[in-house]
Amino acid sequence: MTKIKADPDGPEAQAEACCGERTYHELLVNLNPIAQPLASRRLTRKLYKCIKKAVKQKQIRRGVKEVQKFINKGEKGIMVLAGDTLPIEVYCHLPVMCEDRNLPYVYIPSKTDLGAAAGSKRPTCVIMVKPHEEYQEAYDECLEEAAPAALSLLHQCCFLLSVCEDTSENVVWGK
Repeated sequence: MTKIKADPDGPEAQAEACCGERTYHELLVNLNPIAQPLASRRLTRKLYKCIKKAVKQKQIRRGVKEVQKFINKGEKGIMVLAGDTLPIEVYCHLPVMCEDRNLPYVYIPSKTDLGAAAGSKRPTCVIMVKPHEEYQEAYDECLEEAAPAALSLLHQCCFLLSVCEDTSENVVWGK
């Protein structure tokens, strides 16, 4: 019995090559309903680079339990959540905790890519990046773009609540 070598240009090789890395738009298909504010493609790349630098300095918190513990202790940083995590009950309380403590948070499309950026082979649904002088410039760039996204979402929710309260006075219930 002899081994048959696979053709490097064969259909299996082409299928494997195209499925190796997915584009940003392909990843958006798997988002859950609460993944707002979603980072742009550019911000996502910046966050991955910042996370890689933070891992070298050991300035990240990884996983729901660890991140939640350090938020409660008052630690500051940018929270990066994976938008394709299901069930959402795993981490749906974290954005509320961030808003209560004025911490910026942003969703990215893939937990697999988030785990890979943190140097892990396992997917990760949430990471908190703490500031450090070694990568302060990259951190500040991410903070500039992530903070307004979270605040604008909060303002939109407040606006919708005020509109609902205003219109509820004019509605006759039960008819």
